[in-house]
Formats: sequence, C-alpha cells, structure tokens
Amino acid sequence: YHFVEESRFVELLNHGDFLESAQVHGAYYGTSQSTVNSVLAEGYDLILEIDWQGAQQVRNQYAEAISIFILPPSMEALEQRLNNRAQDSAEVIVRRLAAARDEMRHVAEFDYVTINDRFEHALEDLRAIIRSQRLRREKQLVRYQDVVQKLL
Repeated sequence: YHFVEESRFVELLNHGDFLESAQVHGAYYGTSQSTVNSVLAEGYDLILEIDWQGAQQVRNQYAEAISIFILPPSMEALEQRLNNRAQDSAEVIVRRLAAARDEMRHVAEFDYVTINDRFEHALEDLRAIIRSQRLRREKQLVRYQDVVQKLL
C-alpha cells in the first residue's frame, strides 16, 4: 500500500495513473498502472484485492484477467468478523454491512466464487484457481514451447 493525501490521489487519478480506482467507505482506493505493468512484465502472477468496481475496470483493460469473488459464510459471520477486528465504530460497521450486501449483488460478474467459511478451505480454493489458470493451454504452450516443438 502507498498512502497519499487526497489531493495527490486526485492528481494521479486525473493523470490516468491508476489501473482501477474507486471511492469506497468514504476513502479513495486505486491500483498503480505502472506497478501492475512492471510486475506482469517480469512474468509474475498478480493478485489484486479490489472491490467489484475495480474488478470491472480491470476486466475492461485486461481481457485475460481472472476474477474471484470471496463471500462470507453469512451476514452474521461477516458482522462478527468486523466486530472482532475492533477497528470500526458501530455506525461504520452498519455502513460496511450495507455496502457488503450491495457488493455481493455483483457476484455473478466474477469468474470464480469461493466462500470464506474457514481460511484453510478458502486458501485451498484460491490455490486451485491459480494453478488451473497457470495450466491453461495458451500459457503452457508458451512456457513449454521448446518441449512441444521437439515432441511434434
């Protein structure tokens, strides 16, 4: 994370420096376009923890982007998690829960969905999704181009 003053954020936004950006829960969030390009150019997988608005913006720019929506097991569990964090006031938690309901209405826009009922299960699902994407034909044929050419 890189934290900047709101005026600086707006300046960066106006210059088109963000891959995606949104105002969520009263704060601005954005993902640096240059950082994303740099990481991808090095051949790394990149996981962005963004909301549905950001995911929509990313999909518009990167057709190959894979989106995963992580759902809580219930609204009660989500409320308990927010309370256990002890970071927000009761009013903020009420706003976050309302926002979460709105965000969950976009679940059908995502490629994959997992339920974060137990961390180990959700992590296992995420690993499976990443592994399956790495094994896609297009990527494997590029990765193992020499082997495939020798075999054919």
